[in-house]
Amino acid sequence: MKKHIELSPTALRSRIRSGEIKFGGNCKLKIYGLLHCSSGKRMKQENRVFFKSEKEALENNYRPCGHCMREKYKQWKIKENCLHP
Repeated sequence: MKKHIELSPTALRSRIRSGEIKFGGNCKLKIYGLLHCSSGKRMKQENRVFFKSEKEALENNYRPCGHCMREKYKQWKIKENCLHP
């Protein structure tokens, strides 16, 4: 997991192009999603983090975005409701 404020714009673009960064997240809300998500683009840079994989986001206890990852979000919500009825 990398914080947006720790990366220069050039380094960020380079890591996205190389596939080192594939998902973005909000560290305050603990939500991750696709880089092109409109919700993610609106968040403050100081709250934005990046992940190289979905597995990394899940290991850090982030949940899928309900906008850009609707199906994964629905699966997460069902699982979450089973754990906390």
